Amino acid sequence: MNAPLPLEIAREAAGNAYDTVSQASNEVAGRLAQRLAAETQGEVLFSPADRGRYATDASIYQVVPVGVFVPKSAEDARIALDICRDLKVPVVPRGGGTSQCGQTVGAGLVIDFSKHVRKVLEVDAAQRTATVEPGIVLDHLNAHLKKTGLWYPVDVSTAAQATLGGMAGNNSCGSRSIAYGNMVHNVLGAQAWTSDGQLHTFGRFDEAGGAVRALGERVRDLALALAPEIEANWPKVLRRVAGYNLDVFHNQNEKPYTKDGSVNLAHLLVGSEGTLALTRSLKLQLSELPRHKVLGVVNFPTFYQAMDSAQHIVKLGTDGTLTAVELVDRTMIDLSLQNPAFAPTVRTALIGRPDALLLVEFAGADKAALARKLSELEQLMGDLGLPGSVVLMSDEAPQKNLWEVRKAGLNIMMSLKGDGKPVSFIEDCAVPLQHLAEYTDALTQVFRKHGTKGTWYAHASVGTLHVRPILDMRRNGAPEMRAIAEEASALVRKYKGAYSGEHGDGLCRGEWIRWQFGPKIDDAFREIKRMFDPLDLLSPRRIIDPPRMDDTRLMRFPPTYKVIPLQPALDWSAWDVQNDPATEKTTAPGTGGDQAKGLAKAVEMCNNNGHCRKFDAGTMCPSYRVTRDEKHLTRGRANTLRLALSGQLGPDGLASEDVREALELCVSCKGCKRDCPTGVDMARMKIEFLAADRRKNGFSLKDRLIGRLPDYAATASRFAGLLNLRNRVPLLAKLGEKFLGLSAQRSLPEWESCHFFQAGVPGASREELLAAQRPVVLFVDTFNAFFESANAKAAFHVLAAAGYTVHIASKETGDGKHLCCGRTYLASGMVDEARAKATELVDALHPLAAKGIPVVGLEPSCLLSLRDEFTAMGFGERARVLAGQALLLEEFLAREAAAGRLEELRGKLKPLDKPILVHGHCHQKAFGAISPVLDVLKLVPGAQPQLIESSCCGMAGSFGYEAKHHAVSMQMAELSLLPAVRSAPDALVVADGTSCRHQIHDGAQRQALHAAVVLEMALRA
Repeated sequence: MNAPLPLEIAREAAGNAYDTVSQASNEVAGRLAQRLAAETQGEVLFSPADRGRYATDASIYQVVPVGVFVPKSAEDARIALDICRDLKVPVVPRGGGTSQCGQTVGAGLVIDFSKHVRKVLEVDAAQRTATVEPGIVLDHLNAHLKKTGLWYPVDVSTAAQATLGGMAGNNSCGSRSIAYGNMVHNVLGAQAWTSDGQLHTFGRFDEAGGAVRALGERVRDLALALAPEIEANWPKVLRRVAGYNLDVFHNQNEKPYTKDGSVNLAHLLVGSEGTLALTRSLKLQLSELPRHKVLGVVNFPTFYQAMDSAQHIVKLGTDGTLTAVELVDRTMIDLSLQNPAFAPTVRTALIGRPDALLLVEFAGADKAALARKLSELEQLMGDLGLPGSVVLMSDEAPQKNLWEVRKAGLNIMMSLKGDGKPVSFIEDCAVPLQHLAEYTDALTQVFRKHGTKGTWYAHASVGTLHVRPILDMRRNGAPEMRAIAEEASALVRKYKGAYSGEHGDGLCRGEWIRWQFGPKIDDAFREIKRMFDPLDLLSPRRIIDPPRMDDTRLMRFPPTYKVIPLQPALDWSAWDVQNDPATEKTTAPGTGGDQAKGLAKAVEMCNNNGHCRKFDAGTMCPSYRVTRDEKHLTRGRANTLRLALSGQLGPDGLASEDVREALELCVSCKGCKRDCPTGVDMARMKIEFLAADRRKNGFSLKDRLIGRLPDYAATASRFAGLLNLRNRVPLLAKLGEKFLGLSAQRSLPEWESCHFFQAGVPGASREELLAAQRPVVLFVDTFNAFFESANAKAAFHVLAAAGYTVHIASKETGDGKHLCCGRTYLASGMVDEARAKATELVDALHPLAAKGIPVVGLEPSCLLSLRDEFTAMGFGERARVLAGQALLLEEFLAREAAAGRLEELRGKLKPLDKPILVHGHCHQKAFGAISPVLDVLKLVPGAQPQLIESSCCGMAGSFGYEAKHHAVSMQMAELSLLPAVRSAPDALVVADGTSCRHQIHDGAQRQALHAAVVLEMALRA
């Protein structure tokens, strides 16, 4: 394969773009890249890695595009369309890339609107309308609208990632469509370019003129001529998104497209999947935000009862208050309970061990009236033979938490390990509610016949089923998919439903359009495509002339897919398994046949759902929040790794330059480990890259200096005064940047000449520890020992004040060196050295942990290594035992307080009379260890600690100290952390992470404290 191309073809390099791209691809691609670079301000991405990252969406398909273009403005998009028309290169518009059916992949130029073309152009609160660019994300729009008391109510489960342009392209629906309808019911107009480059305004037909009027009249004539066919073949359900909306002139939908019965030509574009025009802007109909919501969670002993009950539950909504009836099946319940981010929430909704749940929501202005609706729901379930089956949620917080789990449903289901995965292809067939139970039961029998089972959840209120049978697409999945699809389609026809009810046609269901509507209507669709796009330039082979759904040449895992054999540095065998589609049981670790010993299968857990493209208070993904680049996204990185491990980026595999570029800004925050519904752990994968890269390219002086810090720390501390001059002499800082790459704009941690291990802290001996009534081991890491020993001393004093016998972790046979977790070695790619350090620590602490003695640490990245990386280093059961006893100081104290064992400490603490702000270290967030920090600080009388809603501080170990990362590091900190600190000048700022405290010091000129220090202050107050 040719060498990778530059990341981006910049303006000044436009003259060389043709040669660069044509040599690596072909002449047309070269001319396209050259012209885009010369004539637009957008990003021109034509490297194999960039094209590979955009070759997939959340479907099973992979089609490598000619190139990728990220326009800076709508004008850039128009110019790109003109260039593509001149060169006869197809255009594939893309938003969040979360399509389930392959709508956003194709062999043309992918135009990604999501990074820049995302403005709110106008809001008219009086008329309840908003005009937006297509790249804006739904959640971002609704956040913008919140102050007006309005929202855009097509609330798809991917609201944090889905763009309005993509939603319009798919005719998206959302959980509350029973109340608000689909996209088509909530779009008032659109400005869009047809493939000839003309910009048109699509709106009411009776107000249209010129070319738009002519197009409308021709479509009207088709509809009138086909009226008998439309009446006979058009599905009479709310959820029908296949083909084009030819029925705007002869409505067949349960909910009329317009309130006054008029025809709106913008509705022809809704659901057209980018095949008719390229959207410039959308005019949207807004709704009033519900003042109150209540939720009843109905627990069902059988799946059939849940489906059969839906038709009765919807009758409770005749007054307009019912907004959703959503299914969660047993598989989703079980998978949610295995996910640490979702398990606590799911447990609040369960009564016993139900086979299915229905989430029944009512919304309106009168909360008392809504409470009565919940009572009616309870009475109805009693009448249906299920008394006491409803969990009532009237408060906002538990409702919100449960809806977040429900939104993640499709992605949670994809967390099944092994090659068998739930596959989306009969994803959202819609049938009339009275047939829902029979349809689901019959489809279950189809799955059983083919040796598999389906994972279900549904918009039960409107008869739309999200069902994914588990298939192995690497082996016999394609023919099995075809066979199941044919039987499912027969059931859809039997019950007079819609084969495509929500997620569109794309590559997956396009060929079923003719089956659904018949040849005459299909020919009319072809004529509509010819009217709008006679050049067949826009998303060709979608809706018209689609490929077969089971064409393996279009799939991410075709029969030719192979993994490059390699021996990973860490143990990934837990992912190297196979599964039984019928039972979901997996084989023993290491038996899955992965040539990369499980690493490839772990990477392939990413199903491209795009959950990482979010900007809320979670931890994932800080570098994407700053750059908005696909390559700096967890999904983009996982795709890059998959392409590299399968040889699609050349023979270098993990050590390729493409992988280096993709992981360059990964701060190893572990946010994905917790937040990703399929558990993609990019921080651990980065260790594999670092190990492979350093094996090939060797270690830099900086790598050695940072990685081996624990080895020379004791010696270096003797020269603390000399070493600390670096922070006071600008010339030394500049020399450090030149020779080590450490930013001169950063201060470095200050060495202490009298460090913790010299301070004479009177720790108990091992013998005293083993004999103690309340024993605890204090693990003091390198950072808190040699740079901030006050933290370790404070922790010791607090534990002692609480009545514990404290042993300071040490080697059984002293060699003058302290115990180390190996974190700095891992961060530098020195896995063997890290394993050696970890071995010493396990040898020293496992015997104590095996006796149930807690091992307490201060630095999250160090202590939590015992619960994470240590379990993947080959220590087996010893590591698991140690992990079970390894706790951060606050976790330990919170646990003891909950058990009533901290009364002695509580009685000694005095008020501090200062507000407290808490910033959580990323690893604390990833392991759910933030709440204990808040709980422990509340032991201080009168303390009301407030958590700063922030992502990564941007320091991330050595990352933020490096000159090449300084700007990005500060941008991460400025997203929320530093503004929050500056806004509370009188507050105590608590941050347990060494790097977090340093970022706050450099960025806000404030001294952040470890929680141990705050507790000690309260002891001394």
